[in-house]
Amino acid sequence: MTASPAFSYEEFTTRNIGFVTEAEQQRLRDARILVCGVGGMGGACLQALARMGVGGFALADFDVFEVSNMNRQVFASLATVGVGKVEATVAQLRQVNPALQIETLGEDWPGRLDDLLARYPIVVNGMDDMAAGIALYRKAREHGATVIDAYTAPLPSVTVVRPHDPRPETRLGYPTAGMDWRALTPEIRQACLGKELEYVMVHSSSVRHVDLSIAKDLLSGKRKRMSFAPMVITTGNLMAFEAAKLVLERPRLADARGYFFNPWTMRVETPRNALAAWLVRAAVRRFMARLFRD
Repeated sequence: MTASPAFSYEEFTTRNIGFVTEAEQQRLRDARILVCGVGGMGGACLQALARMGVGGFALADFDVFEVSNMNRQVFASLATVGVGKVEATVAQLRQVNPALQIETLGEDWPGRLDDLLARYPIVVNGMDDMAAGIALYRKAREHGATVIDAYTAPLPSVTVVRPHDPRPETRLGYPTAGMDWRALTPEIRQACLGKELEYVMVHSSSVRHVDLSIAKDLLSGKRKRMSFAPMVITTGNLMAFEAAKLVLERPRLADARGYFFNPWTMRVETPRNALAAWLVRAAVRRFMARLFRD
């Protein structure tokens, strides 16, 4: 049997030099990032971060890979169907960088946020669990951690929520103020999703790039989130760039409101100003009301 080649971090990352300096590459090696959700955009972001040479991660996900994940999740394959996402992901990451420091987390990870966020100042939110996301953002503010996230949208997007920024539940108007995140009912979760989708429709051209009958089923809870490989993987890569900029202290981070990248029109869509958003929001609410009457 052929022996595995010896691993050298320096050789592994040698082609990074030029995009980053050797000193910056060492900063990436020293970085530690918490990734919540290693499926779609979280998995794509994680893969990019690992291949750029980030040295350590904590990974939180208690789901297993399914055949339906294979259309966009970079660590999903026939070989991983039925295997825990974290277990399968760690095995594949070890084949990229066997020296990675990896901490794996189970279902109890939201209850460990005080400890985790004291050690991981950068967090990638790749979850679609509204309640756990609210808990994450609240604790991130307490511990001074920055959360990199994206919207539920048919266009790639990215947000960077720093400790002083308003939490998404405040900025988007979730009906969760003062609530225990563990007490969210399915109805409240759907109401939160509705607020997020309203924001997406107001501030991007997303409505032009999705089947509205399917979007209606998503909003009513009858259908899972739509996902398309180029959109999901592009989103993950945008998130990875923001994480790299944080580690390297590069300027021009995305902000808490974020932006949308439209690959269909080759444009970056930024949030509207307050007056334009107010006018469009009224139209969006009328549209959504008609959608559910039909």
